[in-house]
Amino acid sequence: MESIRRLYKIGYGPSSSHTMGPRKAAELFLERNGSAASFKVTLYGSLAATGEGHLTDRAILDVLEKKAPTEIIWKPEIFLPFHPNGMKLESFTADGSLIESETVYSVGGGDICHENEQRRQGEKIYDMSHIREIMNWCDRTGKSYWEYVDHCENSDVWDYLKVVWQTMREAVERGIEAEGVLPGGLGVRRKAVQYYVHAAGYSSNLKSRGLVYAYALAVSEENAAGGKIVTAPTCGSSGVVPGVLYHLYSSKNFSEQRILRALATAALFGNVVKENASVSGAEVGCQGEVGVACAMAAAAANQLFGGSVAQIEYAAEMALEHHLGLTCDPVCGLVQVPCIERNAYAAARALDSNLYSAFSDGRHTVSFDRIVEVMKQTGHDMPSLYKETAKGGLAAIGE
Repeated sequence: MESIRRLYKIGYGPSSSHTMGPRKAAELFLERNGSAASFKVTLYGSLAATGEGHLTDRAILDVLEKKAPTEIIWKPEIFLPFHPNGMKLESFTADGSLIESETVYSVGGGDICHENEQRRQGEKIYDMSHIREIMNWCDRTGKSYWEYVDHCENSDVWDYLKVVWQTMREAVERGIEAEGVLPGGLGVRRKAVQYYVHAAGYSSNLKSRGLVYAYALAVSEENAAGGKIVTAPTCGSSGVVPGVLYHLYSSKNFSEQRILRALATAALFGNVVKENASVSGAEVGCQGEVGVACAMAAAAANQLFGGSVAQIEYAAEMALEHHLGLTCDPVCGLVQVPCIERNAYAAARALDSNLYSAFSDGRHTVSFDRIVEVMKQTGHDMPSLYKETAKGGLAAIGE
């Protein structure tokens, strides 16, 4: 597996697959075609179907149109066989002659690849890519998941995680203060501040739940507004992990060092899913986004509360298992309805998974690795209508 730096990407919303990925593809294409007189970009399948709501065209034009005139062509009815998020970039001379044509795919989490690649490959630094293998390593060495991350990564990964954590905190704090209507035309009002204020009037248990809702909402609303966030594992699910960790950090007085170790463990579980299945809503539905984010947050929380290696795995497995089959059906293609609420709800479910596992000895029937396999197959069996096309499920109400 690659470095967790490729899972935790710092950037701007609202979508890792529809905004960050296409922007990256345009930047790489421009590096090779800086002398072109014009560009044409054709968007296919899910990338075209919900691209306008995800600001895909703006992300591309921000890169290419600064250099030369750029035409965007939308082909939502055409799904390329390799991945639903296909795009073709073309560059031309002044007389209209083709310089280069490249078809790439935005495969989730801000990653792009060519056909028959999993992703643009970074250096493989983890020699194990399944949780069961890593659990065996932990049992042999007496160490925990975050120590396996420390064992595999360069020492400066902790500096990077400090930046990740700072970015997450800032997103929560900006979102808690922001009010008004989110852009996009649906008229969705920000709710984080409302939940934050209301939580103060409840007893401790309800207050705790209200605050984790507020913090997850805050980041998700910042993402929907195009704010700076961290993919965890995607933009659309970026509120779950910071929502949980900010709540525990501020209410339970966990040290920053322990939060960084929890972030490392969360990333390890997310990396395993990314390596063996997918975190792309267009490929496997929202189970690969919010479901994986919930599993990451559950693992992080369980570690913070002193869970064993087995209990941490159980918390993550449970969180992902109970999101199996979750569709990706954004209304009008915007990362707002139902995405924002799903982040808040998944943050609460992550804490429930942590608690349920904490009452157990960590032994259970279905492993995390098996759930990842099932999630991948479920996603492939799911009709494309329910995978980020804005045509089925809840999205149909926006037609």
